[in-house]
Amino acid sequence: MNFDLHKLYQIGQKPVKKIIGLMSGTSFDGLDIALCEFSGSGLTTKVKVSNFITKGYEPAFKEDLKSVFAKKTVDLEKLTLLNAFIGNYHAKLINEALKEWKVGNDSIDLIASHGQTIFHAPKHTHPNSIYGNATLQIGDADHIAVSTEIITLGDFRQKHIAAGGEGAPLAVYGDLLIFSDDTENRIMLNIGGISNFSFLPAGKPERFFSTDVGPGNTMIDQFVQAHYPSMYYDDDSRLGLSGKVNEQLLNSLLNHDFFAAEFPKTTGPELFNEAYLQNAKDQSGVGKLTNEDVIATLTHFSAHGIINAIEKATGNVNDFQIYLSGGGMYNKLLVSLIEKRLNKQMKSTADLGIHPDAKEAVLFALLANEAVSGNLSSMKLANGIPNVSMGKISFPH
Repeated sequence: MNFDLHKLYQIGQKPVKKIIGLMSGTSFDGLDIALCEFSGSGLTTKVKVSNFITKGYEPAFKEDLKSVFAKKTVDLEKLTLLNAFIGNYHAKLINEALKEWKVGNDSIDLIASHGQTIFHAPKHTHPNSIYGNATLQIGDADHIAVSTEIITLGDFRQKHIAAGGEGAPLAVYGDLLIFSDDTENRIMLNIGGISNFSFLPAGKPERFFSTDVGPGNTMIDQFVQAHYPSMYYDDDSRLGLSGKVNEQLLNSLLNHDFFAAEFPKTTGPELFNEAYLQNAKDQSGVGKLTNEDVIATLTHFSAHGIINAIEKATGNVNDFQIYLSGGGMYNKLLVSLIEKRLNKQMKSTADLGIHPDAKEAVLFALLANEAVSGNLSSMKLANGIPNVSMGKISFPH
């Protein structure tokens, strides 16, 4: 038997597995690296996060990512080069983290790499009737496996699409297996570039679902970066808090079929971007606004999308707790708007034992654990959630 294949078989039999989960989001802040210890699988999954770090990206690398991200036309040579480069770059950051933690590479069973999303194209967002859902993440997993000498799983979203999904959001699997509860109704709200949540009604797995709900940070960040060259985001909501909401612009921003579409649904910066903002300005007929007023309005726009979706999902269920994760949880204005409208004091996933910054990286580690030792296909999941294992396996040898 092939050496690596035999090793993978042995890993699948281990009672406790050490798996590194990776996440690189659309904000391009850096690479989240979570070292997790898993026991069990499926609904018996137990996870402990042993170490976590975000390795910040160099400014030049962020600009490289921006040049190919969410654009219909890109430099194909650069995209090809970045696919290999990102794999090696992520491997370098993993090796650095392990050295800092004084953890040997040979003690790690698996790496689970999300990769870097470059374009997300669910069917409802493109005019090509003969094509279905599609998504693209780069950062080749073979390069990670070879450079770390650790078996690596990557490209998780393709199986989800092949099985009838849209490739996102995948949070429902981790939320279901780690965070579902028999007595508490839970909303697991992740505010990243795009906002998404999982609705976990107490003791009713057949009603679980996960969905994107609209922009989180993406339009705010894009506007800040375009008008404040030294800034990447609205730090501490200072800009948004100093502006005034323009109701005409806000109503135009909310006037899109996406918000009326049924759950589950997905979206991305391919839709919610600077062009979307300009179109809303044109439709609303607003004159020149200050940058602060635009940022305040964009923040209210993100809040409205989240609030309206949660109200729609929960219906008459008023007894639920919201648990936050993602960079948007640090946007004071955005969080306060959600809490005030829903009359809820939100908690974070730290209250459930997982640091909110680590949550998405832990999710992909969990998917790797399921791919190697779980059996999602035998579980009864809510309608519309593909019962499949995800992740393509890359061997180091």
